[in-house]
Amino acid sequence: MLSAISLSAGLAWASGLRLYLTIALVGVCAAMGLVHLPPELAVLASPWVIGAAVVLAVIEFLADKIPAFDSLWDAIHTLIRIPAGALLAAAALGHADPSMQTLAALAGGTLAGTAHLTKAGSRVLINMSPEPLSNWIASIAEDVLMVVGLMLALFLPLVFLVLLISFLCFAGWVLPRLWRGVQGGWRGMATHMLGVEPLGSKHE
Repeated sequence: MLSAISLSAGLAWASGLRLYLTIALVGVCAAMGLVHLPPELAVLASPWVIGAAVVLAVIEFLADKIPAFDSLWDAIHTLIRIPAGALLAAAALGHADPSMQTLAALAGGTLAGTAHLTKAGSRVLINMSPEPLSNWIASIAEDVLMVVGLMLALFLPLVFLVLLISFLCFAGWVLPRLWRGVQGGWRGMATHMLGVEPLGSKHE
């Protein structure tokens, strides 16, 4: 049961960061016999699914390294990553009771959404900087974090679940700050472009 919960949570969380890479890695591990997936997820081991996921993962890897375009990519994938995380989380429980699968889908969507919004919000702030180096560093760090986290979910479930709780606590603290930072950044950009000073400012 611990492994099933870890698989469900791991797929949802990783999907919020890198959906296609998540499917590709889990599919390869299943095809090699390194992990046992429930029948509902057996399709992930299909060569066709793995091949398509690898192609999309490469496209996403490149898109995520382009400043500003990565935020557009994230915005579009808000409609993809969160539902996919919910579906994968529910399917990971196999033949569980329908009420448990519904609960898993809700929790999975929440996990995917939390990971996605944390990633997308931080990247918007980073993209407000004119130099691309910080963007590349953040993107590569996300790639590494997602791969390590998913491997822990597959092979060290207890460790992953403990770290996941820590991530959720961090996300609960940082998301409101990211939102305020993004709002402030957009207001600053609008003020600069329109040449209008914010309310309350005074001319020297």
